[in-house]
Amino acid sequence: MRTFFARRTAWDLATNQYTQALEAYRREGREVLDLTASNPTTVGLQYRGDELLAALSHREALVYDPQPKGLLIAREAIAAYYADKGGAVSPDDLILTTSTSEAYSFVFRLLCNPGDAVLVPSPSYPLFEFLADLQDVRLAHYELVYDHGWQIDFHSLDTALQKLSEGNVRCRAVMAVHPNNPTGSYVKQHELEELNRICAANQMALIADEVFLDYSLSDAKALTFSENREVLTFTLSGLSKISALPQMKVAWLATSGPGALKDEALRRLEVIADTFLSMNAPVQLAVLAMLEQRHDIQRQIMERVRTNLAELDAQLGTQKLCQRLAVEGGWYAVLRIPVTGSDEAFAIGLLQRTGVLVQPGHFYDLTAEGYVIISLITPCDMFNEGILRLLRFLEEE
Repeated sequence: MRTFFARRTAWDLATNQYTQALEAYRREGREVLDLTASNPTTVGLQYRGDELLAALSHREALVYDPQPKGLLIAREAIAAYYADKGGAVSPDDLILTTSTSEAYSFVFRLLCNPGDAVLVPSPSYPLFEFLADLQDVRLAHYELVYDHGWQIDFHSLDTALQKLSEGNVRCRAVMAVHPNNPTGSYVKQHELEELNRICAANQMALIADEVFLDYSLSDAKALTFSENREVLTFTLSGLSKISALPQMKVAWLATSGPGALKDEALRRLEVIADTFLSMNAPVQLAVLAMLEQRHDIQRQIMERVRTNLAELDAQLGTQKLCQRLAVEGGWYAVLRIPVTGSDEAFAIGLLQRTGVLVQPGHFYDLTAEGYVIISLITPCDMFNEGILRLLRFLEEE
């Protein structure tokens, strides 16, 4: 049957043991203390619902006004968001998409011929493999290494480039997730400078995913790739995280870089966007109101993240078997646990014996065993009890 379909969709679709265990546990009607919560709309945040619903009721939405880059009023609102952060992004340099996934597809189609490669960090978000497959793009990995904090291993990046070159594979771009999911680490200024140098020397673009940019645990201003002018740069973000509204499907692609190259990229991207015309008018007209909600929502999320981090550290301080790796932003944490088997086996055993759900590290391309991922936006009572049970489970193992 597989030969009937395109090779790009020949994924292994068998349900993994982790999912099977979770489904079986839930069928028994047993309580799950879910420490993997990633959907902000289901963790008890307070939205200004009436304002959001009213913003979706603009009469102008009854008129079809196709603009390939997106309605100007929406792009101006996004440009103002960057201005509030001290940046300068022109509405003309923005293209609206329904998701960062769609934005990735636009950039991959713009840059890559079938079989070309893009460098991606490891660990990072597992969705990239599927997005690349669907665009006939190869992924090559460079490593983030941990030594009192996460940092880019530029030796691994150079090695990956060399291997691609030896295989006559053209690498078109380097991706950065800023801050990374799940490590919560930001790209530092000196790392950006080195990425610029490598991209310029190899005629590659930079692709930066900044969906968690606003969730910094530091008071220092985080750099944004949208300000990068040294090489052709595509910065992706959206309201899924900024305003905790994943269901509204608002994202964008900001293009920066050397003038002539940036202009040519935007001309080509406009044709791609004009071909799809995917974002609907009511949502575009509501972008300003949705962005205005971010201040209150981000305050709630950061209070939740800081509270859960403090509780996590307090509980970790009473034992020596489990450690938290440093986190700079975002809403996930990486825990280091003793290696007694695979991380997947640990997560399944933890669920079956305690009802606590965590994610194995290999879900995010952590290649070594001994890591699990937890969400810091989990409701505090559930988080506290879940960590308590996790640590007891470790002591009993």
